[in-house]
Amino acid sequence: MQIDYHDVSLTFETDATVFSPRGLDRGTAAMLDVAQLKDGGRILDLGCGFGFVATFLAKTLPNAAVTAVDVDPDAVRLTQQNAAANDVSVCALVSDGWGQLNGQTFHAVLSNPPYHTDFKVAKGFIEGAHQHLTDFGKLYMVTKRRTWYENKIRSVFGFVQVTEQDGYFVFYAEKRPHKRVIKPNKHGLSKKLARKEAKQHQHANRQ
Repeated sequence: MQIDYHDVSLTFETDATVFSPRGLDRGTAAMLDVAQLKDGGRILDLGCGFGFVATFLAKTLPNAAVTAVDVDPDAVRLTQQNAAANDVSVCALVSDGWGQLNGQTFHAVLSNPPYHTDFKVAKGFIEGAHQHLTDFGKLYMVTKRRTWYENKIRSVFGFVQVTEQDGYFVFYAEKRPHKRVIKPNKHGLSKKLARKEAKQHQHANRQ
């Protein structure tokens, strides 16, 4: 099967058991339309299906290291085959969510999660994305539902931007680095300044 998207022509093998076996679904296309990614860095296709996102990104961002995971071994096999057929390198792994990605971090995570079931999978995807993204790393997620996803992503990331496109909602969030807050003491001074003032006071008493 040939898929033409954004002036890129790619060839894929699919299977009736994987998500969107007839080709590129509109939700994934909407997510890729919205996503702004730089060439280079580490990118994760979370829940890769037959591997369109991973293969397309590896083709259009040749300096990026693209990883793709799915809980379905057939989906991972197809992703590996499709990447090879299109002469790109993708690291495809069988993984139940983040299970096989311990210690790995990414500059961007893209996901079209199974939103027709309960929110357990999506909850794990969102919380795990925050843990596995680098500072200023980006999350892009697409679903047909808005409220729960918008609230959940905002609660985890502190920020979410929602774009409605072609009947889908594309969510964008960025991992902001944690700012260390120095709490003042009862005199309104930070601990460092308080220690400095105490030393000066002791020195003055000795004179």
